[in-house]
Amino acid sequence: MKSVALTRKNSLFVGSARGGETFAVLASLINTAKLNGVDPEVWLADVLERIISGKVKANRMESLLPWAWKAEREDIADQERRAA
Repeated sequence: MKSVALTRKNSLFVGSARGGETFAVLASLINTAKLNGVDPEVWLADVLERIISGKVKANRMESLLPWAWKAEREDIADQERRAA
């Protein structure tokens, strides 16, 4: 419950309606990553890097969702273990 209270308290200082919408989107993404057992910082850094570099096409954005990203990472780790 501590994180819920902290998030609610931080959301009081968003500054505008647009800031509130942005905060809601980011909070939703981070909590979705946490619920799927993904480190939000690592996930978000990788996703942003892939989008900015153009490694992921617009029609493949669903592969960046936390559950798909985690499955992809696990597949890569399995392949590396088999190769070793």
